Amino acid sequence: MSTPSFDTAQKAALEKPKLSLRAIINLSMGFMGIQMGFGLQNGNASRILANFGADVHQLSWFWIVAPLTGLIVQPIIGHMGDNTWGKLGRRKPYFLVGAILASLGLIFLPNANIVAGESMSATDFMGISAILWIGIAFLALMDVSFNISMEPFRALVGDMLPKSQGTLGFGVQTILISAGAILGSFMPWILTHWFGIANTAPAGSVTPNVIWSFYVGAFILMATILYTIATVKEYPPEQFNKYQGGDGELKPEKSPMSDIFRDAWAMPTRMKRLGLVQFFSWFGLFTMWVYTTSALATHHYGLDPSDTHSIGFNTAGDQASFLFGWYNAFALVFAFLLNPLAKATSRKFVHIIALLSGGIGLVSMYFITDPYWLILSMVGIGFAWASILSMPYALLMDSLPPAKMGVYMGIFNFFIVIPQIINALIGGPIVHALFDDYAIYYLAFGGVLFILAALLTLRIKEPLFGEAEHIAAQEAALGQS
Repeated sequence: MSTPSFDTAQKAALEKPKLSLRAIINLSMGFMGIQMGFGLQNGNASRILANFGADVHQLSWFWIVAPLTGLIVQPIIGHMGDNTWGKLGRRKPYFLVGAILASLGLIFLPNANIVAGESMSATDFMGISAILWIGIAFLALMDVSFNISMEPFRALVGDMLPKSQGTLGFGVQTILISAGAILGSFMPWILTHWFGIANTAPAGSVTPNVIWSFYVGAFILMATILYTIATVKEYPPEQFNKYQGGDGELKPEKSPMSDIFRDAWAMPTRMKRLGLVQFFSWFGLFTMWVYTTSALATHHYGLDPSDTHSIGFNTAGDQASFLFGWYNAFALVFAFLLNPLAKATSRKFVHIIALLSGGIGLVSMYFITDPYWLILSMVGIGFAWASILSMPYALLMDSLPPAKMGVYMGIFNFFIVIPQIINALIGGPIVHALFDDYAIYYLAFGGVLFILAALLTLRIKEPLFGEAEHIAAQEAALGQS
């Protein structure tokens, strides 16, 4: 007996019930904690590794662990989640495992020098100190853990919401992501300016305000994920089967892991086009995360690129984290506008405008020399970040079969992590050889790539204005997306 096609099954499927706003918030509350940890990493990992002895042109190589783990982990976790039906649910077991491991990474990363101890402090391997290797190992643990938790949260929104609430669901997720990132990014500044915790430390150690920020992040990450686990009840297999167009009978299909490659080869056209947009967007984001501290230290504070232990460098590090908090704050504001703007125009139009704003914001960091006025640059970057976190997924959701929501969300992550891996490999040599370790020029180049991503968004098959969601849903049902 032949298996019904995605289009046929979609037409026969029952419509999922709409969820209340509170229920939609519960779906993504844990993502807020994950993003607080992610915000702490983005704002402080380069600074921590520099404190442990990394040179500026080495930073992108050490950051490669983040996208590399995403490339491997997310599609596997998505595939496993699609085939998991346990007492805890379909996606929730992965939240819990990821939360525990991520909390350990947050606690131990800034304390890598203590873990190494005095006996290992003077040793090195391949020209890199043991302390730095241990720090890289804990950074990798954090990244694996974040990826274990993040992909199921994307898939959970697709599992639980009808397509008519997709944009709202991912918009709410973006709001909570931004709130978590704001808290994580501002935390070192808050602990220093509000609670008097020092932002200086001896050479080879991480400043106390950063260490305590990571402790707070570990606690909040664990608490918010436990909240989502306690408040969300996933659909049981029989009910979920009806929403796919089945007869409600439980028929587990344990597809082999090799299906990931088959599904990647057969990805919808819309996914391929969105993937190209994502590629250049995330190349620019990775550039900003890795090099902002170094760019501020040299271009805005006038330090030598080799100066990574002075008070001035730690001030630049605090300022980078402070600015990251601001772009997440602007993303939070813009996230509230995503759904109404998309309804008034289209998801495609909103994403184009947001990416253009991000490109202008990143390029402007070269021309604005006062580090405090860089808050203006963060406005555009915040708009782009809010849209990157939601619009591609809302556009993608229309063209994916529900039974493979997890694995396709994981495969879509390829277009996020591959540009970061490429950037990690070539970014350091480019900054060193072409820009003499002055990273501000590479930051501006990242802004140009945002603008290119905006232009590529024009290729998505959705009108710039009109009843965009209705038209996109019709096209998906006809197999035209």
